[in-house]
Amino acid sequence: MAKDATSPTDAAATALTRRNFLYVTTGAFAGVGAIASLVPMVAQMDPDASTLAAGGPVEFDASKLQPGQQAVVRWRSRPIFIVNRPPEALRTLQDANLVARLSDPGSKAMQQPPYATNWHRSIEPRYGVLVGICTHLGCIPLFYPDPSTQIPVAGWSGGYFCPCHGSKYDLAGRVFAGVPAPYNLPVPPYRLINDGTIRIGENPPDVSWDFDSVTQV
Repeated sequence: MAKDATSPTDAAATALTRRNFLYVTTGAFAGVGAIASLVPMVAQMDPDASTLAAGGPVEFDASKLQPGQQAVVRWRSRPIFIVNRPPEALRTLQDANLVARLSDPGSKAMQQPPYATNWHRSIEPRYGVLVGICTHLGCIPLFYPDPSTQIPVAGWSGGYFCPCHGSKYDLAGRVFAGVPAPYNLPVPPYRLINDGTIRIGENPPDVSWDFDSVTQV
């Protein structure tokens, strides 16, 4: 028997298709070695199709992210990681032992706008906003927010791991030394509309910066 066009099964499939570019990865920062899980976001958070096609700004309500959660949205056909970094994660980003292991801890390479050239590589320390494309061969790094002795590799301090060739980044997208990736993860142009809303693809007022000027995506 043919299914009704409005059956729950069809409706669910349609909803999943509409939001297949946006999800939340939830990491339990208190749980050592916990692997992030994927949770679909609500369909109302989908940018308009015409906006995506034109490469225009995309807004995201970061207030929905709990500490330790990451969302991925699409801008200019690229995955954009938005992570709510809790206080313990921000302390780790400033730890001298971590900084000594990074290739470009001071963000000297132009991989970010001027307003993100700081230790947290963002406008507001709590929210990280990164282009989720490994600067080695263009793979998408995986989100492992929890420090771990073994997962995904020994002595993990939390951040992003590229399973293709082993490149590692911290939760500010800063690349580790001695890995194939040559640069930090790019930071897209963005601004804060209010305390919780992030507009990706648009600089803050009175700032002119072109994303095409980054060293490498």
